[in-house]
Amino acid sequence: MTPRTTVCAPADPAGPSPAKVTAPPDAPSGSVVAAEWVQSIRRTLPAEQVVQELAQVFALLADPGRLRLTAALLHAGEMCVRDLAAVTGQSVSATSCALRLLRTHHVVQVRRAGRLAHYRLADSHMRMLFAQAITHVRHETDTRHGE
Repeated sequence: MTPRTTVCAPADPAGPSPAKVTAPPDAPSGSVVAAEWVQSIRRTLPAEQVVQELAQVFALLADPGRLRLTAALLHAGEMCVRDLAAVTGQSVSATSCALRLLRTHHVVQVRRAGRLAHYRLADSHMRMLFAQAITHVRHETDTRHGE
């Protein structure tokens, strides 16, 4: 595949001026690149390790059972394993296993009181992330249904 030369301007008119660059051979047909703009955006991207850790967290959250647990903790603040199992309809064993994974990836924290383990979302960032995600999904659902 041969490289092609294209011209592109950023959506922001105040951004850098368009630059002629050669698109990589594997770029999709019709793609355009503004070299300075692309480089400035590339510099803002998180480090590779951060991207990998974030991907792991989102992969963990792709499980409906774990999402139910986090949603319950968002609303309850803190709950013990048995109560979380009852709320989410999961076995205590499955709940405990899911919470262990979430704790390993710093999504939740645990507080022990005797034989009971009480879980909560790790920090305000996690609470904000889940609250915003729930709001987003509800908004999209309302929009699709014409409400």
